[in-house]
Amino acid sequence: MNIKKHIPNSITLLNLFCGCIALVFAFHRNFEMAFYFVCLGIFLDFFDGFFARLFKVSSPLGLQLDSLADMVTSGVVPGLVMYQMMVDNSTAASESYLQIFPYLGFLIALGSCYRLANFNIDTRQTDSFIGLPTPANALFILSLPLVLSYSDSLFVFEILTNQWVLLAITLVSAYILNAEIPLFSLKIKKFNFVANALQISFLMLSLLLLIFFQYLGIPLLIISYVLLSVVNNKWLKK
Repeated sequence: MNIKKHIPNSITLLNLFCGCIALVFAFHRNFEMAFYFVCLGIFLDFFDGFFARLFKVSSPLGLQLDSLADMVTSGVVPGLVMYQMMVDNSTAASESYLQIFPYLGFLIALGSCYRLANFNIDTRQTDSFIGLPTPANALFILSLPLVLSYSDSLFVFEILTNQWVLLAITLVSAYILNAEIPLFSLKIKKFNFVANALQISFLMLSLLLLIFFQYLGIPLLIISYVLLSVVNNKWLKK
């Protein structure tokens, strides 16, 4: 019996398990614990592929399991969190046409599902990404209630408690997951600063954002990642 071939899939299932736990915490509005379990799931998501390549046991089954696990951890969980945020910040419950707003938060789950299915058949995304990866999008969405809880800024409060802003974030999130925007890979293949200047610079920027802004640094670094990719694409075309 080849135990090695089961290790990557077992790690993938642990990712799914983390996503299920995160769902429970999100249902009970414990967004901080939901965030941490999604982070753990994303961490495991990296290592299932790592061990599959290390042991040379990559398989179609592993590919499908990976997407199904990501659908929960990085798709359904952020959709539920956005739903909860919209419910908690609803100011027009008496307006019947606005009562559907919270359910629109699950457009994030739909956008994630489409991206994951498309990623499995898109041969262009072997070394880089086209559209925002679902784990990055999940971190962005799950950081929002934490930013709201830990920030003393009235501006941040006004922004993240506005249903129309939350709806706009939802729509942009679902779009950017599937947008035809090439995003640079964070993989460093050669220990050469010149060849990896963009990746190294972004990692240093990410560290600074997290140190100085804490939870607020997470959405800032995701936005920076997309903007830097757009600028890099323009630069490469010149």
